[in-house]
Amino acid sequence: MLEIDGVTMAYGDASADPVLEDVNLSVGSGERCMLLGPSGCGKSTLLRAVGGFHAPARGEIRVGGDVVSRPGPDRAFVFQEFDQLFPWKRVLANVAYPLVVNGGKKPQAREKALVHLEMMGLRDAVDKYPHQLSGGMKQRVAIARAMALEPRVLLMDEPFGALDAQTRDRLQEQFRTVTTELGTTVIFVTHSIHEAALIGDSVVVLGGGRPGRVVGRISREHTPAGDRSAVEARLKSMLASAHTAKEDDR
Repeated sequence: MLEIDGVTMAYGDASADPVLEDVNLSVGSGERCMLLGPSGCGKSTLLRAVGGFHAPARGEIRVGGDVVSRPGPDRAFVFQEFDQLFPWKRVLANVAYPLVVNGGKKPQAREKALVHLEMMGLRDAVDKYPHQLSGGMKQRVAIARAMALEPRVLLMDEPFGALDAQTRDRLQEQFRTVTTELGTTVIFVTHSIHEAALIGDSVVVLGGGRPGRVVGRISREHTPAGDRSAVEARLKSMLASAHTAKEDDR
């Protein structure tokens, strides 16, 4: 579904120092791939590149075989910020809006939006405005809106990072259940080893030096009986290598 082929990312002109260098990554259809690493290693930069918001200095990104050159509805984004919704629209209208903008009929768009809101446990909130929702509810609405587009790839930039621990744990479990049911392909940026091991089918660890690079990759299927504690232990080791690389580059 997603191929990142020799991608180097830089800001500024051609002479600017790269933020990421020579990243190669393949993500299969229906796979939840977590991008894990210390601050400044280029996780969000890579996610924005997949979203089409920032072009690689070198290399190519393909989604479903198509080269990414700009943003599009085949790649839906969910951010960390709670205020991603239109404050003047009710919850149902917020989720239906991008469906209508992308050519859907309003009745069908509302029906589809309602299905995804129900999957996220928000049936009773459809007539509320964003200011009437908690942070966790706002994030669930944002996820429902993104998934209603049925994108080829769902891009998540630390969507649960600003939530309290109890809400975060509940949404992580719910998100894993819903994306498994729908077979959604997900690229998910996180700082949390626990979150990466809980949600991810695979985890890619990026190094913290400049430029950032892939330090390692682990798939749950390659650990003993899918043992999450074993996954977390290996990720801690990889992250230690990433932090060491950052220190060495100073």
